[in-house]
Amino acid sequence: MALRAASYVAILAGVIGLVVVMLAVTQFIDFQVGKEVFGAFQGIDAAMNITVLAGAAIFFAVSFEDRNKRRQALRDLHVFRTISHVADMHQLTKDPSAILGGGEPTASSPKRKMTLFELTRYLDYCSEIQSLTGKLAALYAQHLPDPVVIEAVNDIEELTGNFSRKVWQKITILETYEVSARRSGLRSSGQGRGENTEHA
Repeated sequence: MALRAASYVAILAGVIGLVVVMLAVTQFIDFQVGKEVFGAFQGIDAAMNITVLAGAAIFFAVSFEDRNKRRQALRDLHVFRTISHVADMHQLTKDPSAILGGGEPTASSPKRKMTLFELTRYLDYCSEIQSLTGKLAALYAQHLPDPVVIEAVNDIEELTGNFSRKVWQKITILETYEVSARRSGLRSSGQGRGENTEHA
C-alpha cells in the first residue's frame, strides 16, 4: 500500500509539473510569436521533449508496483520448483522393483526398511506434496495476471503433474503386486483345504 501511495503521489506531481511547464511554454510561445517564428518552434520542441520525459516517468511509476510483484512472485515460484525437485529426488531409493525383486543388496545399496504398506503410504504422501505444490503456485497467478508469472506457474504445474504421474506408476506396481499376492495366498489355502478333504 505504501508503494502504491508513493506511485500515486509521483504521478500527481508529474501531472502538476507537466501542466505548469505547458503553461510556461505557452506564455513563452505567445511572447515569441510577435518577435520571431524560430523561437516559437524551439519552445514547441522543448514542450514535446518535456512531455515525452514526463510520460516515461509516469509509466515507470505506474509499472513499478507490477514489476516488484513479478520479481517477488518469481522468487517464490522458484522455491516451489525446488520443493518439487527435492520431493522427486527422495524417491530415487523408493523403487518398487528393487524392493519386490528380492535380490541381494550390494555394499552400495541404500537401506530399504519400508514394508509394502509403508512404501505405498509414503508414495501417496509424495503425490500429495506434488499436488499441493502445483496448487499453491497457481495462487500466485490468481491476483497477478502477469504473462511471465502465468508462464512460470504453468511450468510448475506441468512439472508437478509429471512427477505425480511417476509416483502413481509406482503405487500401481505395488497395488498390482499386493492383489496378485492375495490371489496366490487364496489359491494356496484353497488347495490345502482340498487336500485335507481328500485325505479325510
